[in-house]
Amino acid sequence: MTKKALVIFAEGAEDIELIITVDLLRRAEIDVTIGGLAGKDAVRTVQKVMITPDAALADVKDEFDVVIIPGGPGADKLCESDKVGKILQAQYKAKKLIAAICGAPKVLNAHKIAPGCEVTSFPKVKDEMIKGGYKYSENSVVLSDNVLTSRGPGTAPEFALKIVELLVGEQKAHEIKEELLFKF
Repeated sequence: MTKKALVIFAEGAEDIELIITVDLLRRAEIDVTIGGLAGKDAVRTVQKVMITPDAALADVKDEFDVVIIPGGPGADKLCESDKVGKILQAQYKAKKLIAAICGAPKVLNAHKIAPGCEVTSFPKVKDEMIKGGYKYSENSVVLSDNVLTSRGPGTAPEFALKIVELLVGEQKAHEIKEELLFKF
């Protein structure tokens, strides 16, 4: 059975975190839907690359094995979205994987997802996460209570391959890592 991933995309998302994650998951034959917070129209990333979502987030009805949140200034918009909060709360309640990278763990805090679990994030978000009741780690990638977090653009390949490992298996993650010459 094909695994399914939802990547929630808002204007100002960090390019590397979005694109590498989508790329590596699709290489693993995971069915990825990029859900646009503002709809289906093309949206500008933080580095001004235009990306067209697969679907408007408001129209997404499927259940997913993982919901992924890239960082960047776009994460602030996700903190304010009731729709994002409902998706994350349903995912967490169903004990399914939620993955957030860079500044995106603050979206978990904003929507009260898994308070008390261990997380990592971009350094500027550390204090906010600690104040929110999360245990903080300096590790590149942290899995705790069905929540996967990672530090930033430089850890995006590790983050994405950990999602592949959790959904499809360690062997597939290893194959992709070797194929693309990742050395971590």
